[in-house]
Amino acid sequence: MRRDWILKAVPGIQLARTYQRSWLQPDLAAGAALSAALIPAGMAYAEAAGLPAITGLYASVVPMLFYAVFGPARVIIVGPDSSLAPMIAAAVLPLAGRDPDHAVALAGVLAILIGIFLVAGRIFRLGFVTGLLSKPIRVGYLNGIALAIMVSQLPRLLGITVSGDSLPARATETAEAVVGGATNPVALLFGAATVAIIVAGRFLPGKVPGVLLAVGASIAAAAALDLRDAMPMVGALPSGLPKPALEGVTMEDVAGLIGPAAGIALIAFADTSALSKSLAGRRGIHTSGNQEMGALGIANVASGMLGGFPVCGSSSRTPIALDAGARTPFSGIVAAALVVVFMVAAPGVTAYLPTTTLAAVVMVAAASLVDIKTLLRLVRMSRMETVLLVATFLGVAFVGVLQGIVIAISLSLIAFIRRAWDPYRTELASLEDIPGYHDLSRHPEGKRVPGLVIARFDAPLFFANGAVFAEHIRNLVANAPAPVKWVIVAAEAITDLDTTALDDLVELDDELAGQGISLVFAELKGPVKDRLLRFGVSSRFGPDHFFPTVNNAVRTYKRTFGI
Repeated sequence: MRRDWILKAVPGIQLARTYQRSWLQPDLAAGAALSAALIPAGMAYAEAAGLPAITGLYASVVPMLFYAVFGPARVIIVGPDSSLAPMIAAAVLPLAGRDPDHAVALAGVLAILIGIFLVAGRIFRLGFVTGLLSKPIRVGYLNGIALAIMVSQLPRLLGITVSGDSLPARATETAEAVVGGATNPVALLFGAATVAIIVAGRFLPGKVPGVLLAVGASIAAAAALDLRDAMPMVGALPSGLPKPALEGVTMEDVAGLIGPAAGIALIAFADTSALSKSLAGRRGIHTSGNQEMGALGIANVASGMLGGFPVCGSSSRTPIALDAGARTPFSGIVAAALVVVFMVAAPGVTAYLPTTTLAAVVMVAAASLVDIKTLLRLVRMSRMETVLLVATFLGVAFVGVLQGIVIAISLSLIAFIRRAWDPYRTELASLEDIPGYHDLSRHPEGKRVPGLVIARFDAPLFFANGAVFAEHIRNLVANAPAPVKWVIVAAEAITDLDTTALDDLVELDDELAGQGISLVFAELKGPVKDRLLRFGVSSRFGPDHFFPTVNNAVRTYKRTFGI
């Protein structure tokens, strides 16, 4: 039993025991292709987060090794991501005071806190929390993050420097600099060429990533033309392996990172979970959201402990591994090993890597976050969801990335409560030649049974809507064409009941009884009946108050009153 638990908790052990020799060659090839994308992308996302480029390589290597051991998905590449970079910058840079070493330490602590939140979520089985982010909210914040990234990276693409912290301030300063002729033409040329090569690479045959081609060409051209004085360069990277870098962080710093860590943890898990479920669906298998949460948490703790920053599943680099033939997480281990070889053997290569090139890499990745198709579909389908989408987008883009995430989650909760508080409710009636009882508002030709009201309420009953339910019944009784003797509640959608709603129900029953009206239920779920029993109202709502179907309740009513 204990052995089975260990194998389930650490899928990497089981995979190592069952690894097939035929998987080795495709995993090696995929690892090589993946490493070519990890190096430039990792450095680019580190720069986008306001951190030294080397930390992006640490965050590409360490988490992937740990996820390979603890992750439930066969092939998920965990590492730096464009969607997290602006959130990391927003959380870390205000506390860092323009000290890059302190920023690295803060980013490490942020990753550890995120990991702790995620591991705690695994322990308490909170894998369902991604439901807090509805589709409109996710589309809104991803589009907002895309805009924030592009505005933040545009000055680096143009070779200019701005000091503004907010999106409007940075956009204004960038525009003023461009109008004033401050654009660096060499940097702009390299940045535009990088974008063109990456986009063109998507249409070229073969498996070579366009990012690798663009970065390699930029380094080669900058070195050949000796352009170190013509535009900003990343510079040579520190040589060596990942190492702890948490010095100088105070408890005050930690307290300031707890809130952002909670929000980023939710976003990181939502992105990783969506990617994992998508890939599992294609393969016809099931993955555990709770286990995914725990593995991502461990990966983040490891990243933070060894010089990295927060990570999540990468929707851009995972397809590279899959397209190159990756069969197992061993492909990620191979890629990590090759990145380590680069860090140890060739850190000086980046001395001629223009920062405008990395800015272009990030901007192209940010553009992939924009989802116009889904946005237009939501606009056509629902006015309320459109409002949620636009509010989230504006919050992320103009109020702040982290504040926007809080707005997104708050709006999701408000939308959920609003739907539960004000659900669809109607009266049912019979239709000629069509069995059953149907929505009278959609079928005004429906026939009522004299003296009978059949009410439907499409939500669980709880403290926020118990009074709404009672008022719905009162209105139907008051507007009935004939004096009412029975009210049948078509209760199939009432899947829960709390004490506040019960009090509203009891008060309604007393009020109806005073008018000589019986309140009965059809198709009420067994667990809700059990709850009524535990609440001690079985004498009020006895067995004769419950019917298996609406038809059965109507037949009993007709038989009782000779109709």
